[in-house]
Amino acid sequence: MSIQDARSAAEEAGLDLVRVSPNAKPPVCKIIDYGKFRYEISRKEKEAKKKQKIVEIKEVRLSPNIEDNDLNTKVSQARKFLSKGNRVKVTLRFRGRELAYVNQSKPILDDFAEKLADVSVIDKPAKFEGRSMTMFLAAKSK
Repeated sequence: MSIQDARSAAEEAGLDLVRVSPNAKPPVCKIIDYGKFRYEISRKEKEAKKKQKIVEIKEVRLSPNIEDNDLNTKVSQARKFLSKGNRVKVTLRFRGRELAYVNQSKPILDDFAEKLADVSVIDKPAKFEGRSMTMFLAAKSK
């Protein structure tokens, strides 16, 4: 239908000619009330927003000279975060002279990821930046 015919049909009905999908070839238009159309779109957007789950990033901080029991506590804490569907940022912070032993501290992060291998995958591998080494873990998809 030509644009002029569509406009005249919309005027006769007392409604608006609304372009529904402008990217289509040819563009698709409907003869409806524009206010109602805008309301429907906003309602659909609100529904989509309700169904979204916002993934939070929780942080677990470690130190290079962490003991086994403390590491296990941090692992269980991270496991709890992952079970709720959050991502976990594992940070290994270096202070003072600890920076001299960066290479010996990487196995701590590897061990941490290995203990959580049943519920998580490494999202971003360990990376040294500034005075800390960070690694991101994400929950395994079911």
